[in-house]
Amino acid sequence: MPAKQPASAAAKTAASAPPPKKEPEAPPFEKGLAEEIKKQFGELVKVVFIKPLRIKIQVESRDIVAVATFLRDSMGFDHAESVAGTDYPKDNQIEVIYHLGSYTREDLGAHVLALAARTGRDDARLPTLIDVYKSVEYHERETFEMLGVYFEGHPRNERFLLPEDWADIPPLRKDFRIKGR
Repeated sequence: MPAKQPASAAAKTAASAPPPKKEPEAPPFEKGLAEEIKKQFGELVKVVFIKPLRIKIQVESRDIVAVATFLRDSMGFDHAESVAGTDYPKDNQIEVIYHLGSYTREDLGAHVLALAARTGRDDARLPTLIDVYKSVEYHERETFEMLGVYFEGHPRNERFLLPEDWADIPPLRKDFRIKGR
């Protein structure tokens, strides 16, 4: 009898690999919200993800005020809970994310809609949302100070956390280093 030959390494790997992960179905309520936004803005809005109680959309910086105004006036996202930023040095961009919620619509009470826009690191500028959401005043100031994003139209792009004479790069940029370390 001929000896059995061992299976090739590729066949073994293919046989032992787990099946591809299937993305979970988007929750119907959140999916409906995302579809309403897409219906209004089409290709101007990119839906990044839809999860239970969470939606993230991304827009170009020039469209952020119009989208935020629609979210407030037509969809009930009536306040900004926070503003955060993420530095992407490899892409030479900074992403600013507004976390929006609702006090007026009970069905949105636990939902957070993340509205994101990106800007270049070299001249980081975005339009302010202070005329849409008054609650962004200090959050945008912190993002200005810690990441170096200038918010055009904001009445107070000035320091309130760092010393007035701060001369280093913004401390939340990934290339910031504490001196002596």
